[in-house]
Amino acid sequence: MFLDGSWISGSGGKVDVLNPFDQSVITQVDHADDGDVHAAVTAARKAFDAWAAVGVRDRAALLAKVADLLARDKDTIARTETLDTGKTLLESGLDVDDVISVFRYYASIADSDPGRLVDTGNPTVVSRIVYEPVGVCALITPWNYPLLQIAWKVAPALAAGNTVVIKPSEVTPLTTIRLVELLAEAGVPDGVVNLVLGTGTVGATLVAHPDVDLISFTGGVATGKRILHAAADTVKRVTVELGGKNPNIVFADSDFETVVDYALTAVFLHSGQVCSAGARLLVEESLHDALVAEVAARAERIVVGNGLDPASETGPLVSAAHRDKVEAYVAAGLSEGARLVAGGRRPDDPALANGFFYRPTVFDGCRADMRIVREETFGPLLTIETFSSESEALALANDTEYGLAGAVWTLDSARAERVARGLRAGTVWINDYHPYVPQAEWGGFKQSGNGRELGPTGLAEYREAKHIWQNTAPAPLKWFKG
Repeated sequence: MFLDGSWISGSGGKVDVLNPFDQSVITQVDHADDGDVHAAVTAARKAFDAWAAVGVRDRAALLAKVADLLARDKDTIARTETLDTGKTLLESGLDVDDVISVFRYYASIADSDPGRLVDTGNPTVVSRIVYEPVGVCALITPWNYPLLQIAWKVAPALAAGNTVVIKPSEVTPLTTIRLVELLAEAGVPDGVVNLVLGTGTVGATLVAHPDVDLISFTGGVATGKRILHAAADTVKRVTVELGGKNPNIVFADSDFETVVDYALTAVFLHSGQVCSAGARLLVEESLHDALVAEVAARAERIVVGNGLDPASETGPLVSAAHRDKVEAYVAAGLSEGARLVAGGRRPDDPALANGFFYRPTVFDGCRADMRIVREETFGPLLTIETFSSESEALALANDTEYGLAGAVWTLDSARAERVARGLRAGTVWINDYHPYVPQAEWGGFKQSGNGRELGPTGLAEYREAKHIWQNTAPAPLKWFKG
């Protein structure tokens, strides 16, 4: 762990980090106990005043240096990400590119909004809005995109002048550790960045700590709700991104080949372990039969394998427990009457028998009341529903407690705009799926969370607005006559 500028052993024992391809032990890491968490928060609190006083251009220069170091070490970092998460090396390399872009973006906008003057109508008053850092920020990240998710948090937090305590998933901590090494190499002052490793109990201690001012969490809905409840006791600022059950709406006038291609990418990228995955395919009736047949056939041809093998198109699930969860959802879909048209099994290849693999799976004949349609399965599982009108498509798409992302496919630009505006989701793609840029906000409606990451709003989440009123010509008011 990294506390107050030093790498130290944790007090919670050592834990194996497994490669999901074959369950081999990549390495061991130390876990924290409550005392380690307290020490990390204390270090962050002690370092805060000095770091907040550092000029914004110097903070931006540090972020830019981190981006350069990431670019220097891209290949080794991508390999580590693949070993830890199982995703393909191509995906991991793209993740590192995106992380570099995030650090460069926040370096570029760190000083872009210094505040503003307020016109009070009084010439003797100077009224200013200034922005200051929130304080000590606890950054808690998931296992599916460990490097990307911590970058979305730590870059704006440091740009705004906060100090941080980072807590990655215990399942995939390795690239977060590497990022902290690079932050130290770039010259981050002692105590500004701290790293504690461990299970959810470590996160719970962070959330409850009275000296933590802000929690930024990405993960599951149940954990997010517990964090929101726990943070209420100390009235912390909290932002949470809690996943989604995202509709991918296809109208019959869409280009068939393109829609099939994107439907597969939308849901089976990283074996479906993506919060914005297009796991619900909503298809106009006249296109349904042909589209289902082609999607199912191509799903069966997807090459599942070792993420380090260039021939692999998707890798394993992250753990045995997660594969068990996906298999339980497949069983539930069958019991509720959905029609399995592809996958629904572990791969037959004996070379994959030791890994946590599951074949890309497609269910047709799905209804909005099925568990596989309503709950976030977070695996390679696509459900297909049918609609007959634009209004029905929107009603089905919005019939969910989530609202993270969605897409609409049509050659009718007016219809595309209507549906995009009608979808209750934080990100909507028109004739596309999955791209994002650091300049555009990311986050969800409804139970997909609150707050935003990325974009200018992602920086604003880590800043407090302060109003300073200056009377330049003070004189007695004579309000009270005595």
